[in-house]
Amino acid sequence: VQLQASGGGLVQAGGSLRLSCAASGDTFNRYSLGWFRQAPGKEREFVAAIRWSDGNSHYVDSVKGRFTISRDKAKNTGYLQMNSLKPEDTAVYYCASDRYGNMWDARSYDRWGQGTQVTVSS
Repeated sequence: VQLQASGGGLVQAGGSLRLSCAASGDTFNRYSLGWFRQAPGKEREFVAAIRWSDGNSHYVDSVKGRFTISRDKAKNTGYLQMNSLKPEDTAVYYCASDRYGNMWDARSYDRWGQGTQVTVSS
């Protein structure tokens, strides 16, 4: 399975973006789909993940109430709806497939998309 992330861009603070993560090559058959982000000079951090089977989701505290993760099993695609964006959300966002079920841990993920840049201006 290959993952393709898209939907990033430049937006003003308070604005919204919707990221997509399309899985190709095979039906998505991993435990969950996750989104991570990496800002310049910082480590990659977990943002959100959704269990593919039942839609159960988890978020890092800093995005709760602003971001919503979802998936469309028929389209083999995951989404990250980002509202009320802040300058501190600026980062490259990556989607990834969770092979081992430890949603919060990047080491649990075995396939990564190429990343999409999100820039939030103040």
